[in-house]
Amino acid sequence: MKTPEQLKYTKTHEWVASEAEGTLAVGITDHAQEVLGDMVFLELPAMGKRYAQGEACAVIESVKAASDINMPVAGVVVAVNEDLAKSPERVNADAYAAWMFRIKPDNPGDIGNLMDAAAYAGHAAK
Repeated sequence: MKTPEQLKYTKTHEWVASEAEGTLAVGITDHAQEVLGDMVFLELPAMGKRYAQGEACAVIESVKAASDINMPVAGVVVAVNEDLAKSPERVNADAYAAWMFRIKPDNPGDIGNLMDAAAYAGHAAK
């Protein structure tokens, strides 16, 4: 299982990357895509909508199951990856290159409350 050091992680298996413009890119972890299996459908969140931390904002479906994708920190969706929605199997090829959406966080400091790579690896191993 890959767990890049520069990312932050949630208990519900989302990864978060801080970007230069102050936005956050969000996707699902390598562990999540392994558990779910071959991805077949991705429903992205609504552009411009504000979501609370932990709120379900997107859905990914695999041949095994459907799973909610939760907002890692409160914020507004500022971009969605339409190309990924058309080819959700790219999540299986490289989960960390397959960002799903970008958000402008309400409080940028909230990312500090997420898990680092070591904590997430321990969480995912349970």
